[in-house]
Amino acid sequence: MVRALILAALVASAAAFSSFTPRNLPCHTASRQPTSTLSMKIYDWKRRTADESAIHEEEFTLGNLRPAPGARRRKNRKGRGIAAGQGATCGFGMRGQKSRSGRPTRPGFEGGQQPLYRRLPKFAGQPTGPGHEKEAFNLIKLDDINGAAEGSTVTFDSLLESGATTKAKHDIHKVVVGREDFAAKGVTVQAHAFTKGARDAIEGAGGKCELLSKTTNAVLEA
Repeated sequence: MVRALILAALVASAAAFSSFTPRNLPCHTASRQPTSTLSMKIYDWKRRTADESAIHEEEFTLGNLRPAPGARRRKNRKGRGIAAGQGATCGFGMRGQKSRSGRPTRPGFEGGQQPLYRRLPKFAGQPTGPGHEKEAFNLIKLDDINGAAEGSTVTFDSLLESGATTKAKHDIHKVVVGREDFAAKGVTVQAHAFTKGARDAIEGAGGKCELLSKTTNAVLEA
């Protein structure tokens, strides 16, 4: 009777131990089958869904130009509620001088310390500020005047009509030396400024330089 009770206790303990056996043993994994069809897709936010397989085979034209994947971001809308990401204080906080409306300090202000524009050394002979802006000229090379007829008057408008030059970015024109030798004879060149080399080349070929006013385009001196 005692032997039967011991045998029954051993069988019960063996069954209880088998119920706590881990299921990832080799004997269990061989017989188990996957029950889930869940799969994960690796998503690269920098590339988006762009197909760049044929990027080196495509010829770029004005019709198929497009920005790089991830280069153009959506506009950040501030002050449109907390759901937009920059609502309420719009990222400026609740207190302090920098959270107030309007520009709290002037450009270049660094809280009282020596600002950068005063720490850097100044270039001698290069004044800055009002009244010292650099004048921007549209350059006319002597190469463009080589095709002018002898004894004619050359201006920027006449060169533009003949196709010797292209349209200008600035309203005032300056004649400079070109790469080729000056070949036009006895021409009268009208411009707002001349370099010394260009003036010597024109006058050396029997021509004349006439300086124009920068505001009225009238002839100032010959």
